[in-house]
Amino acid sequence: MSRRSYDRPLGNLEETLSTRERAVTISQVAALAGVSTGTASKALNGRGALRPETRLRVQQAAEQLGFVANAAARSLQTGRTYTVGMITTDSIGRFSIPLLIGAEDALGAGQMSVFLCDARDDPIREQYYLRTLLSRNVDGIVVTGRRTQARAPIGVGLPVPVVYAFISSADPRDCSVVPDEADGARRAIQHLLAIGRRRIAHVTGPEHHHSATVRAAGAAQTLAAEGLRPAAPTLYGEWSEAWGRQAAGILLSTGADVDAVFCGSDQIARGMAEALRDAGKQIPRDVALVGFDNWDVMVEGSRPSLTSIDMDLEGIGRTAAEVLLAAINGDPVQGQRARPCRLVPRASTAV
Repeated sequence: MSRRSYDRPLGNLEETLSTRERAVTISQVAALAGVSTGTASKALNGRGALRPETRLRVQQAAEQLGFVANAAARSLQTGRTYTVGMITTDSIGRFSIPLLIGAEDALGAGQMSVFLCDARDDPIREQYYLRTLLSRNVDGIVVTGRRTQARAPIGVGLPVPVVYAFISSADPRDCSVVPDEADGARRAIQHLLAIGRRRIAHVTGPEHHHSATVRAAGAAQTLAAEGLRPAAPTLYGEWSEAWGRQAAGILLSTGADVDAVFCGSDQIARGMAEALRDAGKQIPRDVALVGFDNWDVMVEGSRPSLTSIDMDLEGIGRTAAEVLLAAINGDPVQGQRARPCRLVPRASTAV
């Protein structure tokens, strides 16, 4: 092999190594974005009180240049790991996955990663994950679950900020971001009233369940504000289609004069729709239906498709992450933050 042919690949290798060594710097990002290096650093690290357009401009400049932050250098400079832990008891992911998506949307702006830990409703496993996350020096922790009922704090005197999402902490000094379920019930009843229904019944989950009682109270209060009473006593049962079918049978057997049913969950509403249809009732002509949760599998699989209340789980996750970031940056907040729900109309209430 000639000397010339041997040198060619070596030259290419040296060129490649040289190119890698000339990685894009944060100074170059700052210059392209038209800001100072300090401002660029804050924008990329999710710190500081910057205008949203400034933060976006810096992020776009970093993306355009292919800037990759050196995680080790960032940690040494700031004393942070740019990681957040999320501990959940929702093993099937019905609530935790949308919450995680929302949280990652907010944390991604600061180039932070999320460790998801499934405690499976096991206190021992939950404490194990808490110790593990703390040993990894996470910057903060989000605690969530599949129930909105308040729970005992995951720990006392922890070295990092903790925010509860969807689920709430029994300690008023903790920060909790939750759905306003009473607001959701109010929207459901107001929608039924708006389409001309006045004989409205409510069917929901277990009477001891926090969500069931809050939604039932919200429905009753909204009817009372309009000078109306429920068309039948509230029926409490299970969060299931089977209970929806059974509840429909109860309403039909008692001869209750009902022209609409607000169900405490989409599962109940889907079972209710099936039983009413089998009994010869047309939905929504004879009976209009509204569910709760806006669970796509249920609302789209029902016949007809279900009008439902959406708790905006991704929005709750984003808000929780934003509050956590503020606490990490030295601006913690306390107390509960309730986010409004929204109604998603479909065929089950179509006029």
